[in-house]
Formats: sequence, structure tokens, C-alpha cells
Amino acid sequence: MVVASKVLVFFGMIATGKSYLAAAWARHHGCAYYNSDRVRKELAGLVPESRQAAAVDQGIYSREFSRRTYDQLLILAEQDLDANPGACVVLDGSYQDRGERQRVQEGLAGKARVLFVHCICPEEVMRKRMEQRQQDPQAVSDGRWEVYLQQKVRFELPSELRPEQLITINTNQALDALLILIDEWVMRVETQAVA
Repeated sequence: MVVASKVLVFFGMIATGKSYLAAAWARHHGCAYYNSDRVRKELAGLVPESRQAAAVDQGIYSREFSRRTYDQLLILAEQDLDANPGACVVLDGSYQDRGERQRVQEGLAGKARVLFVHCICPEEVMRKRMEQRQQDPQAVSDGRWEVYLQQKVRFELPSELRPEQLITINTNQALDALLILIDEWVMRVETQAVA
């Protein structure tokens, strides 16, 4: 049976451009869009643009609070899929370990095709993006270089995902080109699924 609904999970390390790309792709396709930074701060009763400078694994970035955040992302996706047959949902977060990615697949099994967009870019680009974000009062992410260094140690590459589930994209390109790359890949995946 072909499942019409789809969920695209944009994931990767801090400042790899995943939120910028995920939000643009969701807008382009009229998909529901859920960002882990926004959801995390909403759960904490905070304004999304408020800065949280807690140490790594502390405050709203503790393992327990992160668990709540990613559980809530899954709940939001399920609600959209249940309410709108054929819906498209975009989830945007680090999804840095295999278990977290597996939870999404298991939680949405039978409801949607789950596809993963792994966002990468050179470290110097990431550092520059973090510096720019520090100056932006509208920025939602609290990602800092020291957080990235810790995440780099923990991040589990998505070797568990099959080629038809995963595309890895270097986001250090023009947005239009990136959107075309993703669209072409999604179309190939959906065509192969029907064949």
C-alpha cells in the first residue's frame, strides 16, 4: 500500500542550515513545520527568541527536557497526519542519535513515509553562521561553538538509514539549488515506491 502522507526530517549539527532549509522547503510545499528550538522554548513557557545560555546538558537542554521536546515533535506530527490524510509534515531538529531517528520511524509507521535530510556544511561556515546568529535578536537557536564541539563528539552518523530514506546535503549552496535537489530526490523516492 502506498502511503500518501510524508514526513521530512531535516537533521544535523548546529548551524548546518537545517532550519533555514527546512522552513523554506515546508513553505514551498505548504507543509506543517515544527522546529525543535521553538517547541523546546514553548514547552518551557519561554518566548522563542529568548536567549538561554545554560551550560551543555543543563536547563532546557538537559537530557530530560530534550526527551520532552522530541516527544512533543512526534506528537505534533502524529496529530497533523491523523487530522489531514495526505498531509506533509517537516520536522527540524538535530536528531543526533540513531535511537531518536528510530523513534520517529516507529512512531509514524503506517501513517506516513518518513524521509531524512541530513544537513552538513564546512566548519568555518558553521562558525560564521553561529557568530551572525549571536547578533540577530530574532534568532531562536541558542547554538554556540562550545555546544557544537560537544555535539560533534556525540553525533551518530545516519548509517542505519537506507539510501531511499536518506539524502545528505551540503547546505553551503544557493537555497533554490538546495530545494531542487530535495524535490528531485523526493520525486525519485516516491516514483520508486509506486513502481
